[in-house]
Amino acid sequence: MVIRIAAVGDVHLDEDVVGRFRPALEELSDCADVLLLAGDLTRHGTEAEARCVAQEFGGLDVPVITVLGNHDHQCNQVPQVVKVLEDVGITVLEGNGVVLECTGGRLGVAGVKGFGGGFAGRCASDFGEPEMKAFVHTTTESADRLAEALLSLDCDLLVALTHYAPVPDTLAGEPLEIYPFLGAYQLGQAIDSAPTALAVHGHAHRGSSRGTTPGGVRVRNVAHPVIKQAYSVFHLGDHLDQGEVSRLSASGT
Repeated sequence: MVIRIAAVGDVHLDEDVVGRFRPALEELSDCADVLLLAGDLTRHGTEAEARCVAQEFGGLDVPVITVLGNHDHQCNQVPQVVKVLEDVGITVLEGNGVVLECTGGRLGVAGVKGFGGGFAGRCASDFGEPEMKAFVHTTTESADRLAEALLSLDCDLLVALTHYAPVPDTLAGEPLEIYPFLGAYQLGQAIDSAPTALAVHGHAHRGSSRGTTPGGVRVRNVAHPVIKQAYSVFHLGDHLDQGEVSRLSASGT
């Protein structure tokens, strides 16, 4: 039995790009059981832009699950953005999860936006000024909420959904100087704390598509500028060795 997961992030929708993804999305149920959106759905996080997202990704034949990204927070309209998305049936996660009954089994998806901080050996520390402590506290709190959500789900296959990267592997191609603003090792630790089969994220537009956590969980960067298509599809199932992921092409932008 196989569960098929479609995913994309960083679509940055506004009125001028509405309709770009929809033709491929109309065919989604033929190749996927669920669609995961890895944040940065909008350009500036306005309610008007959220309505564009709702128009593009609402009313599909498969469940749609998302986390928000940093762009979706820009205009401080998160409650309005979330309401617009939830009104069209899109599930918005932030430190919680959901279990879906799929043909191939029960799929659990836990999600947080995440935050920056960097990776082992070159990361921010909870020391010094209160501003730095607050920065690191945001990272660790987000990672803790992801771990709790992952461990709370009773399912056959478990997926972690974030905007920020949990490993540096999928940042290859980005300037090293901005790695601390693209992800944090604590997210990878959270993913490894549970029997996670796959982790997907966005945010790193110039990164690479594939990585692995220290615990061996497959990580995929599905930012639209990286995958260069409407979505990528991953197959998860018991017959695949240790959750090995197949990346299939899909039509689209």
